[in-house]
Amino acid sequence: MIELLRARRSIRKYADQPIEPEKIEILKEAVLRSPSSRNFDPWEFIFVDERELLKKLSLAKQHGSKFLENAALGIVICSDGEKSDVWIEDCSIASILVQMVAQSIGLGSCWIQIRKRMHDERTTSEEYIRNLLNVPGHIHVESIIAIGYPAETREPLPREKLKEEKVRFNRY
Repeated sequence: MIELLRARRSIRKYADQPIEPEKIEILKEAVLRSPSSRNFDPWEFIFVDERELLKKLSLAKQHGSKFLENAALGIVICSDGEKSDVWIEDCSIASILVQMVAQSIGLGSCWIQIRKRMHDERTTSEEYIRNLLNVPGHIHVESIIAIGYPAETREPLPREKLKEEKVRFNRY
């Protein structure tokens, strides 16, 4: 697992290649196996592979989502906030786990933050996605994970570039 983490980088350029159904099934299993606080499983997932929808989703926020239009898949990570007070954490865990599983099966991915982001001056990214995908009002949208075959190679971050000063032992 550490080797997978060492090699993982955010991929924003994707090859024009669909993801095989068996790999989609693995990604579905990954999100559904994601742990949640007290096993409440408040998360919901929308797998988007329609080109036109991916293009519209790529406009969900003002910056940092345009690359989604060229991904083979976008996984919209949502949650029923009434089921758990820690839905944000549960969705975050699911988001990173599916990225790691994608990496393990030869796919690239990148997290697109949606919660607390704006589509334009009046509409939040979450509202934009709710309207686009018919997401019920009580369901929150945390993130979108863009996934596809990488069309770029990014070198792993060297060990010496890690910010060791961010780790403390026993006390701050």
